[in-house]
Amino acid sequence: MGNCSSFAIPKWRSKLHNSGLVSVDEGGTHEGIKTIPIQKACEFTTNSVLCVCIITWNMNSKMSVEDVTKLVSSSRKFDLLVVGLQEAPKSDVSQVLQETMAETHTLLGQKRMQSLQMLLFGSKSSQEYIKEMKVDKHAVGGCGGIIGRKKGAVAMYINFSGIRMVFVSCHLAAHEHKVEKRNSEFQHISQSLFSKYGTPYAQFADITVWLGDLNYRLEGISSMPARKMIEENRQSKLRGRDQLLQEAEKGEVFNGYCEGTLSFKPTYKYDVGSSIYDTSYKVRVPSWTDRILFKVDHSSGLDATLSSYESLDCVRSSDHKPVKAHLCLKVRDGDEAD
Repeated sequence: MGNCSSFAIPKWRSKLHNSGLVSVDEGGTHEGIKTIPIQKACEFTTNSVLCVCIITWNMNSKMSVEDVTKLVSSSRKFDLLVVGLQEAPKSDVSQVLQETMAETHTLLGQKRMQSLQMLLFGSKSSQEYIKEMKVDKHAVGGCGGIIGRKKGAVAMYINFSGIRMVFVSCHLAAHEHKVEKRNSEFQHISQSLFSKYGTPYAQFADITVWLGDLNYRLEGISSMPARKMIEENRQSKLRGRDQLLQEAEKGEVFNGYCEGTLSFKPTYKYDVGSSIYDTSYKVRVPSWTDRILFKVDHSSGLDATLSSYESLDCVRSSDHKPVKAHLCLKVRDGDEAD
């Protein structure tokens, strides 16, 4: 767990060093997405400032109480839980999660835009550490009112005991050939969120996290060869065909963001009720559509580590698998002293 109960307004912001694990230096050149290794356990433990569990799931408009409860394990070694949902049903997913988390965590905030939803939970004592919270949304298209599957993003800004965080849960344009549209939607969302407050959404954030169904696909490979590689546990060979990593490398999206290694199987598209890839006539190419990325502001004096980045294969009520990450923040070595 983090050590937020003893964390005060940081004195370390003005004392910066260059030894951070994943702190991002805002240079003029693009860096692409930095793939970082997974720490099997949160090495910071009680030295951590804050531990955050992040979950994204496209629910395919289907409600399964059993699967919703599977999102959160019984071992809840985190201070905050962020859940981003796409194609969420009209059923009250929030209520199910609140009941599931009742013994250890409480709902701190939520935001919804049709089928897009984000919920923030905190440990029982966390309410007193919230110094500021803002929510926003931005639509970029989709059928919206017809079938309730809006594209766009919902977002939350929170100042938690002096750590300023932005979480963006999004659903971008579908289909393999819509790469430029996804890039454009990312840019529009980035420029629009929290603009009513007069500043770009991430300008004053110590850490920014994007989660959601980004909808980037594998390209340059047909479905059956891709599936064969996955069956042989060689999915790592498919990373070079991932559109999101390709576009980031070009500097089009997510410049300087970090992501855990894609060691899990592609999370889309499955036959509902199974862990079998699409058997419809479309025979879609499996893809890592569902992602969690983060960026630490270099001037924050914080470091971050991922102790897990995984998909939940046991969840089968949707054609997507949920993706879950455990992120721990710590004052950078050398910045803790007064």
